Amino acid sequence: MNEFKINKSLVLFTLLIFLSGVFSAGFYLTVQGYDVPWSIQKIARADTASTTTTSAPTGALVGPDTIEKIVEKSGPAVVKIETQVKVNSRQANPFNDPFFREFFGDSFPSNPEPQISQGLGSGFIISKDGYILTNEHVISGADEIKVYLTSSKDPYTAKVVGSDNELDLAVLKIDAGTDLPILKLGNSNDIKVGNWVIAIGNPYGLDHTVTVGVISAKGRPVTIGENNYKDLIQTDASINPGNSGGPLLNLAGEVIGINTAINADAQGIGFAISSSTVSQVLDQLLTGKIVHPWLGVYIQPVTDEIAKYYELAKTEGILISAIQEGSPAEKAGLKRGDIILEYNNKPITTVDELQKAVQDTVIGAKVTLLIHREGKATAVTVTIEEKK
Repeated sequence: MNEFKINKSLVLFTLLIFLSGVFSAGFYLTVQGYDVPWSIQKIARADTASTTTTSAPTGALVGPDTIEKIVEKSGPAVVKIETQVKVNSRQANPFNDPFFREFFGDSFPSNPEPQISQGLGSGFIISKDGYILTNEHVISGADEIKVYLTSSKDPYTAKVVGSDNELDLAVLKIDAGTDLPILKLGNSNDIKVGNWVIAIGNPYGLDHTVTVGVISAKGRPVTIGENNYKDLIQTDASINPGNSGGPLLNLAGEVIGINTAINADAQGIGFAISSSTVSQVLDQLLTGKIVHPWLGVYIQPVTDEIAKYYELAKTEGILISAIQEGSPAEKAGLKRGDIILEYNNKPITTVDELQKAVQDTVIGAKVTLLIHREGKATAVTVTIEEKK
């Protein structure tokens, strides 16, 4: 029995020595930075390496203060625009009535004072010396334009440098006497549906209202009044009256669109003119106006029924439904019922293709149209002119 007790004590003593050695060795390896499973230092490094490897490009992630920083930096370059338009009253003036004057004489005014109509919109500064980009409809017909900056309580009087009704774009100029903050035009061709965007403007006169949303669609063709837009960006960022002309920003703080319209019959559907459209014509706007190449035809797609009626071998081309008087098309001898098959040897299959082909043509250039007329293919030469 005593021998058993001695052996048991020996085993316990040996086990304690072994465990002490293991813990001592582990502690030494940990301190030296060796790769051991319980090394807290190594785990922290692995997490850091993993974060670095899988992180998204700068500006792609939306953090808690991402929008705040973009607005703080971009906001000073966004302006409020107020306009005044003198409107002559169309109501009948009783003082001009001969019967009235017969009894009361000529002591009453015959020409009442014109009424003043006020407008409101937004814009943003694109150069340090005070050039501002906005929508044409914001300043159309204005007798007076005032621009408000965040740095001053008093407005600046602006003059129109250039405007274009067809594209709904305008450039204004103010003299602030100092360098101004600016916004940079980004490339709207790089954006994707689902990308985050920020709209800044002055809806209903509420200065520098910020709304956030995503790109809902690109290249939307939309008709608003007499304007036929071809390349609008659709967004669900709230755009309200007064936002027109304000910037639509990406997460790099670049302008990828100019807020221009809303769908009044729906919620969360707003539209902006793409920055790629602006970039193509900005230099012309700065010189005074945009030159539009002109063919002078009213057109429509060729349907199966139209193709059968005009005895086309297949459904192709664009039908001329009318010719504008005095247009290049009329001068070249084009007629109603002609079907345009090619434009300078390039097949034309849609209305948009023909419109883009004309817009890309230099004023004064001679182009060759291949048309279908009376069952035959005929080449017609047209000289493209400037649209008046």
